[in-house]
Amino acid sequence: MEQLDWTGNLGSALDMPFGIVTGLLLLCLVLQVVFSIVAPPGRPVVNADGTLTQPPGLYSMTSKTSGWLLAAVVALLLIYIVIGALMGPETAGIVGGISRRLIPVWCALVALFVVSIYFKRSLGLYGKLFDSMVGMIGFGLVMFWVFVALFGAFDVIVTHDALSQVSGMKNKLPGTPMRAPDDGEYVWYLLGGDNLARDVFSRIVKGAGIVVMIAPIATVFAFMVGITLGLPAGYYGGKFDAVLSFIANLILAFPVILLFYLLVTPEITLAGVPNYMAMALFIFPVIFFLILLNSRYHTQPAVRTPLLIAVVGLLFWAYLSLTSTDGYFVATSTYSIPGLPTWLDWINMPPEILVVFVSVVFVNSPTVFRIVRGLALDIQTRDYVAAAQTRGEGPWYIMLWEILPNARGPLIVDFCLRIGYTTILLGTLGFFGLGLESESPDWGTTINAGRRLLKLYPHAAIIPALSL
Repeated sequence: MEQLDWTGNLGSALDMPFGIVTGLLLLCLVLQVVFSIVAPPGRPVVNADGTLTQPPGLYSMTSKTSGWLLAAVVALLLIYIVIGALMGPETAGIVGGISRRLIPVWCALVALFVVSIYFKRSLGLYGKLFDSMVGMIGFGLVMFWVFVALFGAFDVIVTHDALSQVSGMKNKLPGTPMRAPDDGEYVWYLLGGDNLARDVFSRIVKGAGIVVMIAPIATVFAFMVGITLGLPAGYYGGKFDAVLSFIANLILAFPVILLFYLLVTPEITLAGVPNYMAMALFIFPVIFFLILLNSRYHTQPAVRTPLLIAVVGLLFWAYLSLTSTDGYFVATSTYSIPGLPTWLDWINMPPEILVVFVSVVFVNSPTVFRIVRGLALDIQTRDYVAAAQTRGEGPWYIMLWEILPNARGPLIVDFCLRIGYTTILLGTLGFFGLGLESESPDWGTTINAGRRLLKLYPHAAIIPALSL
């Protein structure tokens, strides 16, 4: 088999137009910034139908041109993807090989967008994403990696084992064929090999699973901790607020990386500190939903009791399963605390993942606490809160069913941003070798392994860096 180039025969027709359009787009974006300073746009004109129109000018012209060029770049990328998936690597090169491997991802994305756009008027806040080109692009990027992680977990799109080493493939460039592949084995290393002769493409796919698994779930847990403590701190105030605020500020005073170094050091890990932290932090979702349902249905015991048994019981089982590993909550060299029996342990979280997960929740919770506390301090002065107090509603009902829904705007924005921050944080941890195993396919570890030969073989570090 021959070495693959990036676009193969497809590139002879598309590479030049794509380069020209991309260059013009970058030029227009630069001009748009310059004109916004030199010749700033005037005030928008209100049309008869209530819409706004930007007055003519240099800024308006470059803005419209940038929009058309961006649409052209997206169209050319779609042509690369569609035709490349049909032609395969032999004709369309590396781009075709990757595109063909990702056919399940493309199909899932198309189906999701078609259904979402068709029903967007009845999907509330989620449906409003599809009224904005920027929203759709951002959502598409996020869901691309979600589907990559999902199909990669079932080995649908990976080409090789992410941990296996193949003789002769060390530091090979993208598109290098294997010397003697077995029957049914994928012929090429589409994105090359790393310094241990492992397939970079398969490691990128598997690394996406680690990011998608940890970042959103850890953010949810951090919000459960921050909301459960921030609402009463802002609502009640006094010494309770002072103590919690002091603890939150104390944690925030430490540099994040220093905190992670402390939490993942072998001495701390062997002493069982992450396990104790998991037992303390992971109970907050159980407490949150217990208070949420009890405050909502406290006047309807016939509904409240079975609902609490079902929901809180399932959550408590998940809590025990998360905090228990191999039948123990804590297992050190000197003592152990028995946990959930292995036949009841339905959530298997490896110890190294647990350490990272707990560290991310611990670092993010104080910031969420301060945001929720500030919102509660402001919203509790509103008239509808006073009306609820006049009706005789309890404090937790007011906090969870009056204050929290009216604070959802800033919290949703912070939640989405925090997932991005957590993704970068996970990459930082992997890069410094904190928590995760050295052979882990997470993107930070992959970048760290590839940076040692960055001048000679940049693909092993640049590709996971772009993914991150």
